[in-house]
This record gives sequence, structure tokens and C-alpha cells, in this order.
Amino acid sequence: MTQAVAAPLSAVETATSAALSAPGAGGGSGSSGGAGAPPPGTLVHTLSDLVAHFERGCKSPSQLQIGVEHEKIAVALDADGSVRPVPYEDAAGRPQIRALLQGLQQHGWQPVFEKEHVIALKRSGASVTLEPGGQFELSGRPFSTEIECADDVDAHLADLLPIGEQNQIAFLACGFRPLGTWDDVSYMPKGRYRVMREYLPTRGSMGVEMMKRTATVQANLDFVSEADAVAKMRLSLGLAPLVTALYAASPLVDGKVSSYQSYRAACWLDTDNSRCGILPFMFEEGAGFAQYAEWALDVPMFFVYRHGTYTHVPDLTFRRFMAEGYREERATLADWELHLSTMFPDARLKQYVEVRSADAGPMDMIRGLGALWRGLFYDQASLQAAWELVKDWSASERETLRQQIPQQGMKATVRGHNVGALCEQMVRIAMAGLRELGSDGGVRLMEPLLDMAKARRCPADDILAAWHEVGGSPRAFVEKTRIRID
Repeated sequence: MTQAVAAPLSAVETATSAALSAPGAGGGSGSSGGAGAPPPGTLVHTLSDLVAHFERGCKSPSQLQIGVEHEKIAVALDADGSVRPVPYEDAAGRPQIRALLQGLQQHGWQPVFEKEHVIALKRSGASVTLEPGGQFELSGRPFSTEIECADDVDAHLADLLPIGEQNQIAFLACGFRPLGTWDDVSYMPKGRYRVMREYLPTRGSMGVEMMKRTATVQANLDFVSEADAVAKMRLSLGLAPLVTALYAASPLVDGKVSSYQSYRAACWLDTDNSRCGILPFMFEEGAGFAQYAEWALDVPMFFVYRHGTYTHVPDLTFRRFMAEGYREERATLADWELHLSTMFPDARLKQYVEVRSADAGPMDMIRGLGALWRGLFYDQASLQAAWELVKDWSASERETLRQQIPQQGMKATVRGHNVGALCEQMVRIAMAGLRELGSDGGVRLMEPLLDMAKARRCPADDILAAWHEVGGSPRAFVEKTRIRID
């Protein structure tokens, strides 16, 4: 898989090394372009031009790959025993994100600048990027197997964690910043985030929370045809509530126990419903690339990127941009890719399928995510068996479940079926798929997921247990739950 040209917007995003020259661009594992692809500056005029972009993502069965994106919440461990968010830089010389970016350059990572600030790193098809509140993201390069993805995450942590320790910075295995308030978190110096933080509060009540305090783990997978892309989009959208329940790892808010298993998922319920959710139209007869493009055409644009600057374009849709232009600018293929990266449904279509419904959390769960989706997607019998779990749900049932899962998690029900039991079935189907693909190592990566599902537990349960064990002490909680190399 090559990587997407457009810069990402939110919790885990992907872009090509070329796109990383644009400030704020992310990197990661997905499929894009290839030989014969038109240059990014190519003008787009019609729906056919946009559909052709998706069609160029089709791969042969022998080319299918997978990539994983992993966000981590950084906290500063001050000498006085306090715990706080880590700013990009600190005039007093306290822990800062910039030091992490500088430290990783010693391992061959090349800096990407926005004006005078290093805001990303790139190396060998992978990238390290910053989410709005300083969430530290690895977008790994694409691999043929889930085992390589897991090894890549481990190698990244082997480089990063010692740098964090040298700078009194720890990383938490959870999907929402558990300590402090959103006011405590400063924004990273990226122009796109300035636009987002002004616009999203006009669209929903949770946009700032999503930007500043959530963290996720995502997977990107290929498709061989339009029909295959639709099947994978439908399955990932249908399974999204189950994956959220299994991976729920954000029960603490503002340093207190909340009523949620996944407060991260709750944030997405009211961020901007014009660009989020389960996309009911993808389950309709005849859904395909054109239908996804038609939807994206009418979602308001965040900005137009030209000459190193993100310009907010209120009330401009891509449909209008393509037909009328904006000031002196006309819509290009790069604009379309950038716009696609500002769609935030539970599964997102680019030149690959990006599955987005899991909290960041413990490393064994993160290592298992690629295995879960490869087993479900790349073995046809497993793909069909997983679809049987969710295919008969109505649009209203899917939406009701999506609303319930952040609080109820494994205890939620749909059509009389316990979500925990459905999660166990989903995991067993994926493991069967991996066996058919000849990946005993992938099956082993999934054993922690199976243990969780069988016990009807999720990482949030362990986070709460740790919180109570330390009596709600922030520093003791961090020491108990920080990410460590096994």
C-alpha cells in the first residue's frame, strides 16, 4: 500500500511522504496512487473524476496489505509529583512535545516543518504526527501481515519510551485523557487545527473534547474492487459498535470515574454529525464509490490549502468548489483527498478502507487490532460470516446501538443479543480467518482480545480497577497504567 496524498484531520490519519511537505499532514498506512496516477494538482471537474480516484485504489489479491495507526496520550511528570498535559514547547524548560520529536530524529526520522515548528516526522513510508492536544501518533508503513505491524509498533516504542523517560514524559494506555480538564491542554502549532477549533464548536458540543483529549488506534486495509470496498465498508460500519465495546478504554474524565466505558466514543456522538456516524446509505442497494463521493461532496469543507496556508471556507461544499472555484482557486485532486480526510465516519473510504472505532489502550489490544481486521477482511469466508452477525440490523438499530455502546459497552443488547457475546463471535471469526490465511502468529496476537471477550470485559474495567487500587492518586495511577515495553 502506498499512502494517501491528503493530510489527515483527526485521531489517526494517513498521507504520502509527498503530502507530509504540507504542514500538518500525517502519515500512515493506506493505499493510494501508484504508477500512472495523475499528479495531485490535476483539476477535478465531475463526479467521474472523483470516483476514478477511488477506483485507482483497487489492488490485486496478491497486493493486499495492512497498516496500523496508534495514538498515545502524553503526560508530564513534574518534579513536585504533579501530572499535567505536555505542551508543544515550554519556556521554563519543563517537559515538552518538541523534545520527543527532536529525540526521534536520532533514529533516522526526518523533520517536517510548518513555518519554524517541527510538526511531524517521516521515515521509510511511515510518519509520526501530532494530534491537536499533543497526542503522539505513529502511522506505520504498510505491511503484508499483522505480525509485521505489531513488530513495527514495538520498535517505535523501543525508540520513543526512553526518550520520554529522559524528558519526564510518560504515555498512557487509554482512549481519553483521564486527568485534568480540556482547558489544561494546549493546541499544537498546526494551522489546520486553528480552523478546526473555531469551526467544530459551531457544529456540536464535543468537537473540542475530541480534538484535545481523545486517542485511538486504527487500521487501514485494501480492496480489490468496488464491490469488495463496499463489502468491507459495510462490515466495518456494522461491526463498529462491537469493536468500540471490545476496545473501550476511557472511563475516567477530569480525574473522576464517569458513567462511560468509552468517553472517546461519546465525544464522536456530537462532534459534527454531518461528517460522522455509521453512514446508512452505505447499506442501501447500489451503494458504491459514487454514493460515497456524493455524500462527501455536500459535507462542508474545513479549508482550502494553498501556499502553506489553511484558509477557512465557511459554507463552501466541495460540490460548489468544483463547480465555481474559490476566489482564484480551482478544485484539484489534492483538494479532494484533503477533503476526504475531513470525513469522520466510523469507517472511512479513501483508496483503502480505514476502520476507526477503537480506543487506544493496552499494548496487547493494539497489537491485536491489525490481526482482527485482517482476519475479518482478507478471508472471504470470515468476511461473510462476520457480515451475518450484523447484516439484518436496521439503520435505527445500528444508530441506537452506537448511542448506547459508549456507556453500556459489553452489556448493551441488540435484538436480544448481548454485545459481549457478539464480540466473542466476531473475534473467533477473525481468528478462523487468520488460520485460513496461514497466520498462527496472528491468532496468537488475538488471544488477549478473545480473553477479554470471553470474560465480557474491556480495558476500561482494568483502568477503573487500577484507579481504585491507587485511591485515585494521579501520579500512582500514571505509574500503574503507563505504556511500558514488555
